[in-house]
Amino acid sequence: MILIPLLLILLFTQPAKDVPTVVPESVMFRIYNEVKTPYKYGLVMTGADATLRTDCPTIFRRDGKWYMYYFIFDGRGYETWMAESANLLDWTTTGRVLSFSDDADWDANQKGGYLALVDYQWGGGYALNKHDDKYWITYFGGSSKGYEAGLLSIGAAYTTADPTRPHEWQRLDRPVMMSTDPDARWWENITMYKNSVIADPKERLGYPYVMYFNAKGDSISKVRGAERIGMAVSNDMVNWERYLDDPVLEHGPVGITGDAYIQKMGNVWVMFYFGAFWQDRPGMSAWNRFACSYDLVSWTDWTGADLINPTEEFDARFAHKSCVIKWKGVVYHFYCSVDEQDRRGIAVATSKDFGKSKMVYPEK
Repeated sequence: MILIPLLLILLFTQPAKDVPTVVPESVMFRIYNEVKTPYKYGLVMTGADATLRTDCPTIFRRDGKWYMYYFIFDGRGYETWMAESANLLDWTTTGRVLSFSDDADWDANQKGGYLALVDYQWGGGYALNKHDDKYWITYFGGSSKGYEAGLLSIGAAYTTADPTRPHEWQRLDRPVMMSTDPDARWWENITMYKNSVIADPKERLGYPYVMYFNAKGDSISKVRGAERIGMAVSNDMVNWERYLDDPVLEHGPVGITGDAYIQKMGNVWVMFYFGAFWQDRPGMSAWNRFACSYDLVSWTDWTGADLINPTEEFDARFAHKSCVIKWKGVVYHFYCSVDEQDRRGIAVATSKDFGKSKMVYPEK
């Protein structure tokens, strides 16, 4: 139990005189070798039938079991569901936690939720932690029907009940951030997408909670349509303040940089994210990469090989949206896979060869 933290410190820690803003290439390379997962096990979650598409996993551990919260899209919009597993490879759906609701609700037809405040220590326990004696989800929601349709805003929900059991979480009655807010920045003033919240007890930025989220924006001087990752901060998980004027990670005037997922290795923060439709990578594709930081604000982008990209029939179109953990020496990289028929599921690649999954997409 002592060797793993010591190894991480030796591999990734820099002298702490002044916090550097750039992570050295040698550290980036060591992290790449630590997180790479060359073995694609394959699909671990699909919809029960061909009309359902699964997406966007987040995972925690409790009492010897793993629990995955994820989306299902059924043509109307997103709902958030959960599943459980004993081994990270075999998953059983157990029920819903954020469901469609009354048409008067701001989020009636879109509730795509992400677990907040999961232990981010690489190779740690992956516990789900509380604020104000509550467990929290942040999500993007909206009232329009369709795939990520209309104005999407960021909401929050909580529960005091057991998060390993499916039940409806209590939603706040209003969004916590909107693209129509008066202080919305140029890169987020059209619509918002994934949000990822971590706890920072040291309050490095002056707040105990930090959110990374991607959004689409427009301005006179910027090109419409790109998604970029930026930040917000909070004292209480309910009231959020925007942090910095510009995004912390982007790749040119078009394409997507999105879906941040944070882990911590020694004193290096690692942001897993996906890219799609970049100008220097033409074609209909999406892939997973990473960036690193010492201060949560300045991110050094990895310039080497993708962590995950389309190589198999089940992820031939897209291989994107990371949830990456290390357990008992094995790295598990969960991601959303999309095939040429636009069937969407959750797949996993690993650092150890477990063979191949027998799960396939339902036929249309």
